[in-house]
Amino acid sequence: MSGHSKWANIKRKKSANDAEKGKIFTKIAKEMQVAVKQGGPDPDGNFRLKLCIQKAKANNMPADNIKRCIEKAAGVGEGDNYEEFFYEGYGAGGVAIMCAMLTDNRNRTASEIRYLFSRNNGNLGETGCVSWMFERKGEILVEGEFDEDELMMVALDNGAEDLSVNEDTATIITAAGDLENVRAALLEAGYQIASAEITMRPGNTVSIEDVDTAAKLMALIEKLEDNEDVQEVYANYDIADEIMEQL
Repeated sequence: MSGHSKWANIKRKKSANDAEKGKIFTKIAKEMQVAVKQGGPDPDGNFRLKLCIQKAKANNMPADNIKRCIEKAAGVGEGDNYEEFFYEGYGAGGVAIMCAMLTDNRNRTASEIRYLFSRNNGNLGETGCVSWMFERKGEILVEGEFDEDELMMVALDNGAEDLSVNEDTATIITAAGDLENVRAALLEAGYQIASAEITMRPGNTVSIEDVDTAAKLMALIEKLEDNEDVQEVYANYDIADEIMEQL
């Protein structure tokens, strides 16, 4: 397993403090606002909003907060106007990085992201410099006890493309349009889903074989993820478990 999935597993095992939870809630609220403005406040008819709500619940966002976010976004003339786009660049070891942005001030965001890349052994590139390496996919993380063969059978029978296991977590990859069908089938079969989201999967990976390079790369990714205008960070690294454990 590589890139986004492995890093997501590591972050999930870290205990989040109130400040970190606050950042996560703020990002989810922004994404929810955009989803409502694009497709309306009914999650049954708005798949993006449905994913936002699932993500909010997975991060223990209170139900009242979710309801207020949707109501605020649905209010005429209320809320900020956010712009969506990607920033692309390279991190330590030549790893390709894509940042999904959501901002109400593109000039401020451009300056901050350029600074983060330059100060953390990276280089911000031009639009399109790495996006060709990634493909839009659905990604489902299954936790808890499961039989790998049985899980694979359920997933593949319902349209999944691939499955990999890392410790006690399984990562299932789908076409973007098949994400909800596979998720629903897994829930019906009794599996515990940690997250289900649309992501950018790399077509190839860069192996990082030393701790120093891995540390520099993870430092950049963490700084980018801490930025309030960065919704997600995708990268094509492949770091061995024994190196990850030393970070």
